[in-house]
Amino acid sequence: MCPAVLMKITDTDGFNATCEAKGIEREVSLFMLQGEPVDVGDHVLIHVGYAIQKISEKEARFTWDLFDEIPEHG
Repeated sequence: MCPAVLMKITDTDGFNATCEAKGIEREVSLFMLQGEPVDVGDHVLIHVGYAIQKISEKEARFTWDLFDEIPEHG
């Protein structure tokens, strides 16, 4: 199994996007989502620099709620 990171699209430029999660921004490729409409505000799963799946606002909120329940160890 390969992990993916949930991020929100903040800007798009063709097949490239800027995405953000918890204050961290990354440039990602939208190439693998060709044919699926994606826009600013959409939530996507990112793996090795590529958006691999678009998910709903409800799924994104649920996922972040679960992540927020994990205690931090420092």
